[in-house]
This record gives sequence, structure tokens and C-alpha cells, in this order.
Amino acid sequence: MFTGYSTKEKTMALTPEKKVKNAIVKQLKLFGDSVYYFFPATGGFGRSGVPDIVGCFNGKFWAIECKAGKNTTTALQDRELNAIRNARGEAWVINEENVDAVALMFRKFL
Repeated sequence: MFTGYSTKEKTMALTPEKKVKNAIVKQLKLFGDSVYYFFPATGGFGRSGVPDIVGCFNGKFWAIECKAGKNTTTALQDRELNAIRNARGEAWVINEENVDAVALMFRKFL
């Protein structure tokens, strides 16, 4: 017999990439409502290789591909990042080593 779900929250370990995403969001929030962003969920129905975080700040389109450790972008991710750059948007690959630079990169849009 099902007695219901426990009210205790289960603590799940964050993946290294999720930690990078959380650190990026923390920096984006420093700019308040002037930064629009979202996490595209392609789920097999959208375009492959789309960056993890996409948004706009002060009229500038930008995208961030999040990586953990020594992971590198795939060919599809490179294609999308280059398409964004070719359209005069900003596109970055961010990991634990350069995550603190996100706020600095956004300050150049001010």
C-alpha cells in the first residue's frame, strides 16, 4: 500500500556541470531584471548543440556553453557557438576555471 511521499527533501549531489551553471546564474542575478536568460531544453525536438544558457542583456544576444573539468565542446556545439558569433552575438564556453569572469564579460555591455 502506498502511504505517500516523505516530506523530507532528498539531497542530491550536484553534477560538476550543474555547479558551473549555478555559479553562472549567481553572477547573472547581480544584474537584476536587466538580464533575460533561459535554459533551452531541446529534448530531441529542437536543434542539437544549442548552448546551455541563452539570453539578452542591454540589447546584446549572448549564449553560454557550460562545461566541467576538461570536457570540451562537441562539433554540434561548436557549430552553434560559431553561428551566434557570426550573427554578432556573444558566445562563450565556461567552466570552473573561468566562471568568475562571467560578470566581467557582462559589464562590457553596460
